[in-house]
Amino acid sequence: MKAAAFDMDGLIFDTENVYWKAADALLRRRGQHYTQELCGEIMGRPPEYCFKRFKSEFGFPEPWQELQRESEDLFLEFLDDGYSVMPGLFELLDFLEERNIPKGICTSSAKRVVSEVLYRKGLAERFQFVLTAQDIIRGKPDPEIYLKAAEYFGIKPEEMLVLEDSVAGSEAAQNAGAFGIVVLADHNKHSSFPAARLVVDSLNAKEIFRQFF
Repeated sequence: MKAAAFDMDGLIFDTENVYWKAADALLRRRGQHYTQELCGEIMGRPPEYCFKRFKSEFGFPEPWQELQRESEDLFLEFLDDGYSVMPGLFELLDFLEERNIPKGICTSSAKRVVSEVLYRKGLAERFQFVLTAQDIIRGKPDPEIYLKAAEYFGIKPEEMLVLEDSVAGSEAAQNAGAFGIVVLADHNKHSSFPAARLVVDSLNAKEIFRQFF
């Protein structure tokens, strides 16, 4: 592998609980409740898909963009409670940087949220580029974001390692022809990932490092 593309939420940062709080608060304001089933369905998907899904499920009259904006406001409020980087992240980043292997972020989240999450942890400068929902037309599991990442790296998709935590993300990696690895955590440990080339327990798993030897 000549480069590494990282998903962000649930992969670089332990922010899935923050997204849960924001989505649950959004729905509770309207007399509804967030469920694990709905969470699993939209995980890794871009905002348009997620909030159109909320509209179809609950019949909300607002445009999906209005729901997105309100959810982002809630997310940023809950972000003040704190969040952490995922285990093994710094070991992997150090390893890649020692070998001059370029890194990029490919996330389905909105640019406004992504910028704040990265800024608060001071990690933006460790990645060569960041692609968000605003940079693509078709979100995961469509391969567009990872095909664009390969272009940014100047390599073939099959020369790129993709690190993901969602079903949609691992399918996007497979659809792009990249080498997709899923990293397990509390929020996805009960899911299955048939599209993944490997499934590992942390970002510093030896199976990841071996792909660059």
